[in-house]
Amino acid sequence: EYIRWRFQHGDDKEALAKDTMVLTDEEKEKVKQPVTFEIEDEKGNKTKVKWRIEKLTGGRKQVKKEVEYEVQFVGMSYNSNKYVSASKLAKWGFTKHMLVVDEKVAQRAGAFSTPLTTANVEKHLEDVGLDKEFGTHTRMSALSGGQKVKVVIAAAMWALPHIVILDEPTNYLDRDSLGALAGAIRTYEGGVVMITHNNEFCSALCPETWLMQKDPADGIAQCNCKGDAEWMAKAAKESVQAAVQLDEITDALGNVVKIEKEKKSKDKMSRKEKKQAEKIRKAKIARGEAVSSDDDDWGED
Repeated sequence: EYIRWRFQHGDDKEALAKDTMVLTDEEKEKVKQPVTFEIEDEKGNKTKVKWRIEKLTGGRKQVKKEVEYEVQFVGMSYNSNKYVSASKLAKWGFTKHMLVVDEKVAQRAGAFSTPLTTANVEKHLEDVGLDKEFGTHTRMSALSGGQKVKVVIAAAMWALPHIVILDEPTNYLDRDSLGALAGAIRTYEGGVVMITHNNEFCSALCPETWLMQKDPADGIAQCNCKGDAEWMAKAAKESVQAAVQLDEITDALGNVVKIEKEKKSKDKMSRKEKKQAEKIRKAKIARGEAVSSDDDDWGED
């Protein structure tokens, strides 16, 4: 019930209620101020007017290198709506309004790949080790600490995020659940940021650690970076090499797409590639497969 409540109507209720999304009294006053626009009539005459923005409608588009948002004006119909650049809106105090629109756009994109049905929610909870009965017939207040952690992790992954930030994820989890979480983090293709006191768990998973430690001299906390600073560049290089070797990929809708690789002729191969191709060729002969002297047989397995 928690996941269905949180994501119903296509929005993430908890994300929209964060402090970074809620306007302060000062920000509320700032967005009430009229702003200057330059409008052009049918004859090409330009006039400067001052209008008050009532709200951002939720429309968003990319124009060259900048994003523009659709705005509606106080006391005017939707026919007068205009698209305004993000830089101007930020200057006028609409930064949090834009964050809300961005969040809603992201949630709508995720809703297409994961419809909010009972069956999908139950399957999603089972993927994090929670029996579907708890997801359908049990309220959050009746769950144990470990079960609540699993529900929250499942909810965090519902919208298929690129980056996950975990605050003390090991709390209340038993040994089996910790092992499952560690395995999931290792295989997760997005970014993971963990805030934890469990040094053993963190060190086993994170190639880079930011350690906040109080300086005994002045009592001020300092951030010390530990680990391999070049891990991201190395990981990116490995990902590219792995992608080159893929024969097929599966898109977001589950469709399997075959990758057609460009065949390289023998005279264009490097010395190392020729040795590898000859090795593959001999392996084919050893297996009793038919081979020819054509260039197309080189480099294929």
